Amino acid sequence: MPTVDDILEHIGEFNFFQKQTFFLLALMSVAFTPVYVGIVFLAFTPDHRCLSPGAAELSRRCGWSAAEELNYTVPGPGPAGDAFPRQCRSYAVDWNQSALGCVDPLAGLAANRSHLPLGPCLHGWAYDTPGSSIVTEFNLVCANSWMLDLFQSAVNVGFFIGSVGIGYLADRFGRKLCLLVTILINTASGVLMAVSPNYTWVLIFRLIQGLVSKAGWLIGYIQITEFVGRSYRRTVGIVYQAAFTVGLLLLAGVAYVLPHWRWLQFTVTLPNICFLLYYWCIPESPRWLISQSKNAKAMRILKYIAKKNGKSLPASLQSLRPDEEVDEKLNPSFLDLIRTPQIRKHTLILMYNWFTSSVLYQGLIMHMGLAGSNIYLDFFYSALVEFPAAIIIILTIDRIGRRYPWATSNIVAGAACLASVFIPEDLQWLRVTVSCLGRMGITMAFEMVCLVNAELYPTFIRNLGVLVCSSMCDIGGIITPFLVYRLTDIWHELPLVVFAVVGLVAGALVLLLPETKGKALPETIDEVENMQRPRKNKEKMIYLQVKKLDIPLN
Repeated sequence: MPTVDDILEHIGEFNFFQKQTFFLLALMSVAFTPVYVGIVFLAFTPDHRCLSPGAAELSRRCGWSAAEELNYTVPGPGPAGDAFPRQCRSYAVDWNQSALGCVDPLAGLAANRSHLPLGPCLHGWAYDTPGSSIVTEFNLVCANSWMLDLFQSAVNVGFFIGSVGIGYLADRFGRKLCLLVTILINTASGVLMAVSPNYTWVLIFRLIQGLVSKAGWLIGYIQITEFVGRSYRRTVGIVYQAAFTVGLLLLAGVAYVLPHWRWLQFTVTLPNICFLLYYWCIPESPRWLISQSKNAKAMRILKYIAKKNGKSLPASLQSLRPDEEVDEKLNPSFLDLIRTPQIRKHTLILMYNWFTSSVLYQGLIMHMGLAGSNIYLDFFYSALVEFPAAIIIILTIDRIGRRYPWATSNIVAGAACLASVFIPEDLQWLRVTVSCLGRMGITMAFEMVCLVNAELYPTFIRNLGVLVCSSMCDIGGIITPFLVYRLTDIWHELPLVVFAVVGLVAGALVLLLPETKGKALPETIDEVENMQRPRKNKEKMIYLQVKKLDIPLN
């Protein structure tokens, strides 16, 4: 019985149709970036201080410069380990009293200004930024800073719920339908967020974006890997993720041009509406149709692909029959991910590696704390390091395979974290170099887990398997800030020790997975269960059976 991979070998594994489809889906990968990391620009926290109308009026009357106003009216830094009074506290002084002069006005009230009483910011805050963010508009600072953490957590909670729920729906009702629905909801919620009147509505629409955006990105990844032949799957998977890195670079440029968060959110969201045109451009996955016993529709799509590629489908391949154990429509179930031994092992190891990749990827960025005052350049430079990771994968994965580069990248990331603990503070260049090496290693691991995840599940639960396992990276994204900042309070290098252990364990677990290099995507559960069994044994068994049948005939 011909498989989809057999047919693609005749009609084109990566010809015009696949290239066009890949380009269109890669645009979605670019557009996903603002949802995943847009908080860097949408909710940046600039330097700020308490706003005091009386102090501002005195400054205007006295003709102070900005520096003089700060020096005379804003408290200095607090004691070590204390909150910053200059950002969250103000002098409890009546600035309208006539006794205050223009030269050091507080000198007459106390010999040392540190003895003056401090009070909360009653009139809001003044922010040192030419633009605006969610923080500056809704005053998410000081006592309200937890609301910014909630904003970021809401996105990751949405990622988690959407990955599991929509992953199930995509395997049950098809890739194309779910992709179009996620595009529509993502666009609508993103635009509504840009015009939301208050923080509550911003939070709600951000949560809705999280529910659909990551699921749509992963469905696009599944679709392109199912449209191309086996020899091109790894390349399109890696480049699809590299398109996300292109989105990082573009986001930095757009945010620089549009420093106001509402215009930025509107600009990066509205183009998503164009993706609804994919209804006419991208067909349903023939692999999914076959898994649902819709062979006639699958054959029509394969003929369409052949026509777009300028090929003809041989008559011998124009009949598709389901495999022996797929003689009826298969409905995916969460239990299918743990029901059989090999798939259960795959699920547990993949979930741990998704979790590890997220914790180390985000944690290393937080712990390194990119130096410099230009947020746009810092963001741009940190994105550039991801391109070498993609190049290394492309150069090694087809020669060595998936498993060893993947395990090595995790081990390198863990070892880099451990090495950083012992590098002295005065060797800053070495610390930065090792940190970048760890960032490159975990970036490779992140791309590898997404690539291999799709290759370790049969078709009818492939989308569900990818989205359920990848949901663990959302759990990692939720806890990473607490992991970094809480452990740093105990010992500055303690997070790196935790990252090292987590990364090294992930590398060891990867070695327990089967190699998928050069193998067709599994269509059934039996194919997955037999992935690690040598083919020679099977051939030998058949040979012995034939010999036994020959003996009675003699």
